[in-house]
Amino acid sequence: MLQELSIRNFAIIDDLQISFSDGLNILSGETGAGKSIIINAVNLLLGSRANVGLIRTGSQTAELEALFQIAKQSTIAGIMEKNGFHPQEGLLIRRIVSRKDRHRIYINGHLATTQTLNLITENLASISGQHAHQRMLREENQLEIIDQFGDLISLRDEVFSCFHEIVPLIRNLTNLKAKQARYAEHVQLLEFQQKEIRQASIIPEEDVALEQERIRLKNGEELFQAVHSSVEALYSAPGAAVERLVAVKKDLEKASRIDPGLVPKTERIAEAAINLEDIAEALRTYLKNIQIDENRLEAVEARLDTLSKLKRKYGTSLEDVLLKLESIDHELSGIDNLSKDIADFEKNLSSLHKKLVKLAITLSNKRKSTAATLSKKVERELGTLKMSQTKFQISFRTLPVDEHTDAYLSTEENIITETGIDRITFLIAPNVGEPLKPLNNIVSGGELSRVVLALKAILARTEAVETIVFDEVDAGIGGSVAEVVGKKLSSLARHHQIICITHLPQIAKFGDHHFNISKQVARGRTRTTITRLSQAERVKEIARMLGGEKITRATLDHAHEMIDKTV
Repeated sequence: MLQELSIRNFAIIDDLQISFSDGLNILSGETGAGKSIIINAVNLLLGSRANVGLIRTGSQTAELEALFQIAKQSTIAGIMEKNGFHPQEGLLIRRIVSRKDRHRIYINGHLATTQTLNLITENLASISGQHAHQRMLREENQLEIIDQFGDLISLRDEVFSCFHEIVPLIRNLTNLKAKQARYAEHVQLLEFQQKEIRQASIIPEEDVALEQERIRLKNGEELFQAVHSSVEALYSAPGAAVERLVAVKKDLEKASRIDPGLVPKTERIAEAAINLEDIAEALRTYLKNIQIDENRLEAVEARLDTLSKLKRKYGTSLEDVLLKLESIDHELSGIDNLSKDIADFEKNLSSLHKKLVKLAITLSNKRKSTAATLSKKVERELGTLKMSQTKFQISFRTLPVDEHTDAYLSTEENIITETGIDRITFLIAPNVGEPLKPLNNIVSGGELSRVVLALKAILARTEAVETIVFDEVDAGIGGSVAEVVGKKLSSLARHHQIICITHLPQIAKFGDHHFNISKQVARGRTRTTITRLSQAERVKEIARMLGGEKITRATLDHAHEMIDKTV
């Protein structure tokens, strides 16, 4: 419930404080006195966009402040606690609109964002004025009324959540499939390269060994001659090096018996002879392995040519080629995982789609049942508002699938959106014999005001808001119709705090509390004031509303009579 409202330097208001109570609060006054400005101020405090054009001329800032009493265990109390505020202290909202600096928002004394303000005030108050009447004409808002009346908001939220769980998955699946399509030709190239490298059966450093073998094969005869001559010179030929060293060793052994100092030299000669014998044996073995084989040379050169081609294509060394193979294997493995990811997404989407279809159809069926009940209630309410012959129905339609429809966001026949499969239209025939037409075809403002009021009355027990502000509920009506509208507002005030701006005494007389809004000119400036009226002042205000500025005894008596009849 709105308890206090403070407005400073806002439009033609310089400093204004209002204390509201529960029940029906009536605000009246001359046209242009500033009643709509108060509504603008409340809208700002509920989170609407700030406009520096509303700052009072000559001021740098406008300050708006509202104190709400918050019911325990209410949705708003829970939201406040989640955001670190204490609902038992009430909800104090303050907005500062500045010409030069950034606009500021304070909630219970703490600086806050517009997002936090909107979150907390979403179900705090409802303003029903010209904008709200136009909002009622939009079909998406009509659908929300059905869901609210039928207690279907939680089911609708499930559809919303499931829908928005599917949408990013569809986007990801589309991207994966596009990626897979782009990879199609690339995969063929990778598989060819993988096969080419694997079939080569590369051994690390193989090219170095083959190059050495190729040199040996090409120079086999020269190698044979050189090694054979070396073996002959070292061991086989008469007077070979080993034979001569053995003779030298024998001579030194004899001399060592005379001079023991020659023993070390003799031993070294013996070692040299043995080493030469080993070398000669190794060279003989080498001779046996020397190949003079044209076929082997051709095979080695062919293999080297194969390896050279691979190095030219995939790197400067065989190590680079093997690293390239490893890279190809990794990339192909990733592409294989891509197919698995696509399959996983499709499986998940299929499951979510089944859930979404079931939820959407269940919601649609419940809406149709709810719509039939709501239509009858609206007709009854309109009957109490002097529209007894009015016919009211709710038509349903769906959007058929087409070639652009995503299969995961549709039933077999209908498109599913975040609100389900239904599109609805409120149809009305205010006069007997006229066909039903969409609500937005109503020409009479009075009829539209009463339809809005009828719906507000029906939703009174289900609507979460505690405060409802009516700005133009009296648009286009008067006389006995105004009387029944006033009674309806009084009835609504048993469930909500009602703040009603009106020009009609037939409505004003039902107020539990009455405020007069007026403007005066002082020191060359216009300023708006608001006054809570006493019982005597209230009689005078209703008399003014009846007869204009000139109040006569007759109008005063009439005002007294009107008020007395409501008691």
